[in-house]
Amino acid sequence: MGHETDPVLIYTTFDNSDDARKVGRELVMSRLAACVNIIPSMTSIYVWQGELQEEGEVVMLIKTRKGCQAQALQQTKELHPYDTPALLVIEPRTVDKDFAAWIADQTGMHS
Repeated sequence: MGHETDPVLIYTTFDNSDDARKVGRELVMSRLAACVNIIPSMTSIYVWQGELQEEGEVVMLIKTRKGCQAQALQQTKELHPYDTPALLVIEPRTVDKDFAAWIADQTGMHS
């Protein structure tokens, strides 16, 4: 696999599933992601403005490739309702070659 086709995951969170679905659909329809997984009902605990917060959120995992990573991050940030969304890129150590080829194909990188 070449650098451009190496699969990556982008982790982000949303306040609700509707917002996550809206952003996820845009990413998939624009071929910046092969797939997104939306996981409901997560609890986030963090400090905001000196106060301990405990909020419900949803997780979204964006399956894409290195060649789309910058654009996918930019589009997610632009569409995201949070001022400062969590956007973390995770590079998997190992990916099944057929699954990696599917991601590449779905994101416009035909082998």
